[in-house]
Amino acid sequence: MINADVIDFWDSPGTSAAHENVETNCFLPNIDFGLNYAPMQKENLLGYTLGRMENLMASLGEKPYKGRQIFKWLYRIRQYDFSLMTNLTKNLRRKLEEEYTFESLKAEHVEESQDGTRKILFRLNDDQPIETVLIPDENGRKTVCVSVQAGCALGCRFCATGTMGLLRDLTVGEIVGQLIYLRERFGDNAFTNVVMMGMGEPLLNFENTIEAVKIITDEIGLGQSARKTTISTVGISPKIIKLADLGLKTRLAVSLNAATQEKRAKIMPVAETFDLDELMEAVKYYTEKTGTRVTFEYILFKDFNDSMADVKALSRLIQGIPCKINLLAYNPVKELEFERPSDEQVDWFARQLYPRAPMVMVRKSRGMDIDAACGQLAGRYPERRRAENACS
Repeated sequence: MINADVIDFWDSPGTSAAHENVETNCFLPNIDFGLNYAPMQKENLLGYTLGRMENLMASLGEKPYKGRQIFKWLYRIRQYDFSLMTNLTKNLRRKLEEEYTFESLKAEHVEESQDGTRKILFRLNDDQPIETVLIPDENGRKTVCVSVQAGCALGCRFCATGTMGLLRDLTVGEIVGQLIYLRERFGDNAFTNVVMMGMGEPLLNFENTIEAVKIITDEIGLGQSARKTTISTVGISPKIIKLADLGLKTRLAVSLNAATQEKRAKIMPVAETFDLDELMEAVKYYTEKTGTRVTFEYILFKDFNDSMADVKALSRLIQGIPCKINLLAYNPVKELEFERPSDEQVDWFARQLYPRAPMVMVRKSRGMDIDAACGQLAGRYPERRRAENACS
């Protein structure tokens, strides 16, 4: 209970002088007002685009160009200690140290395949799992497969990520943070190509994906070539048109996987919403608007879409569209019904398709032994670890 005499003393008339003259070592009763003073949480600048950084500086009473300087320090130079940003004033550096931070993603587990592919499992702040894959090839190219969502809502019948359902969209910082982690661990040349082909559908997390791409391809951001940056989609037709209108210099890949509406709808539920005719019209618009070709990803399933009839249907479907077709044998996923065709069948399909198609490439599966190949990402490491512990 609070002592009433104490209240009377501080609130009684004529005591303003007493307020001013009370010495700091005077006796005050031990009163618990139930107040908790938690330290102020700092704002994480990870994911701030150049424009947002400039706006932040303006809001702090600084010249907007200071935001450009900070943007370069954080993303291009990878200097995260504000006190060492020597072209900023001491007052601004102190302000940044007091109120802001730059914290990227932390890996929970890294696995390496026999072929050199690395799969990184990140555990986000809310405990959601995402995976990133770094794929080297014999030509010196190092492609990083970036996730844009935790899980996926689209439920493609052949994809492990689809079995997770959609947990949530990733923030801009969580998308960019995957690449920053790789450079911190493996150096400035950690990757040469960036593909948005990890977990999730980029065009269903449209705004965050585009903002992340701006940071990734900005010359004072991560400095990644836009021409070596690919946005992938299962075929969200209205967003393909919207992407074309943005005028980005990035590439587009479409996960096609069947050349008829009937077959595509059997394996990709999204085809019921955006049918094949609508998708192809959107792709045509994209190629005409951007002046670039599109890549069609075509996964081959044994005895489903690998016949001569499929070759002819695919040839007809792509007529008049500047494109490249990537063929990839299905990567098996436990408990899913599809089977992988033989390498000989894949090669046969490729030979029949070219020269009916302008450009055909057979992509080798990489990282299958660690569930890092296309369609296998599902954040499974924690399940494996628990199983191993239970058996030990």
